[in-house]
Amino acid sequence: MNKIILIIKREYLTRVKKRSFIVMTILGPILMAALMIVPVYLANQSSSDEKSITVLDETGWFLDKFQSSENLKFHNTFSSLELAKEDFFKSDDYALLFIPKPTETIPTSAFIYSNKQPNIEVKTHIKNIIKNEVESRKLVASGIDEKILQSIKTNINISTIKISESGEEQKTYTEISMIIGIFSGILIYFFIFLFGAQVMRGVIEEKTSRIIEVIVSSVKPFQLMMGKIIGIALVGLTQLLLWVILTFTIVSIFQVSFADKFPVNNTEMLSSNNPLQQIDADKNIDFNNEKINKVFEAIFSIDYATIIFSFLFFFLFGYLLYAALFAAIGSAVDSEADTQQFMLPITIPLIFSIVMSQAIIQNPDGPLAFWLSIIPLTSPIIMMIRIPFGVPAFELILSMVLLILGFIGTTWMAAKIYRTGILMYGKKVNYKELWKWLWYKS
Repeated sequence: MNKIILIIKREYLTRVKKRSFIVMTILGPILMAALMIVPVYLANQSSSDEKSITVLDETGWFLDKFQSSENLKFHNTFSSLELAKEDFFKSDDYALLFIPKPTETIPTSAFIYSNKQPNIEVKTHIKNIIKNEVESRKLVASGIDEKILQSIKTNINISTIKISESGEEQKTYTEISMIIGIFSGILIYFFIFLFGAQVMRGVIEEKTSRIIEVIVSSVKPFQLMMGKIIGIALVGLTQLLLWVILTFTIVSIFQVSFADKFPVNNTEMLSSNNPLQQIDADKNIDFNNEKINKVFEAIFSIDYATIIFSFLFFFLFGYLLYAALFAAIGSAVDSEADTQQFMLPITIPLIFSIVMSQAIIQNPDGPLAFWLSIIPLTSPIIMMIRIPFGVPAFELILSMVLLILGFIGTTWMAAKIYRTGILMYGKKVNYKELWKWLWYKS
């Protein structure tokens, strides 16, 4: 046991002190934080540019309906379309809006001329103003009060409540459960491949440099393999925890420091003289505030203790199971190029788990979800997808026990291959040869 601990320390300290580990530990959180911060920042920067739009309205319906805002400046022109186009190309305007006379009685089309593709926000804003004005005039012509029609519109809110056998009720949020499940499963998939490949490369490097011959003179091959697997597992856990802490810190600091740079978009793009549109805007504010409150309520309703404990368990033992197989592959070959033929059987269960994630989300309590979540090769990913939806304690414990037994089984199998392959050089190994190694006597 002391020798395994020494190998764990050697593997851990050697890798933690590497420049690549330090760089990735710092760069990883910066990149993850950037994925959250940069899109929001760029979206606000692009929306803050002032755009000037010329309006040529042949119907006369919308002369006072396009009101300028902080970002959009509208001004009318009364010339012909050809002259308006000439003036537009000479100016710095963003676009020319042309509303032609309708062939019948109601205008139902408009044209936006621009030097470049108009963005969706501007197009939607213009479309909504025209649509609301046309609808408003239709209502007046039909003798229908706009306020009465608006009062008919109703937002329906459906809440899901989970009832336990004891009668306890708990509010649940399917969307949040889906996001957490998918994210956790993909994260485990990513880390198993990342650190499992490190185990394989480490074994290949020691084997090709012949340093392994010196090491096995002092420790047993099994002790060496276990020390390497556990040492790299601790490196992975260290890096994962540092990524989570640093990413959260960076995002929090940015939000506090630049809170004034991200104003909430209220009714600016919705405001007009149309009373129907103003009522819509007011209702949208209330609805958006309600949605924000629901998001926070959903976030705080998650049982983070269970999620975090389960994630750490399935990440650790899922990694240990696959790392043993990666170590066996590394010991059986002489170069990384020779690993491809043996990688496919190992990667298929992981890839299959990700492919089946959508089906699991659709029916997290079905027989397919149950069996894939207790089979050790697929359970680390599938069970993490299921847990946010609620998994019976019996199934969770069964999955954990079988995963531990699967780790023990794969470790025994990998050790059989490792002890023979680690000292074998210059021989092309196939599956038949690996099968023989499994049954060699000590």
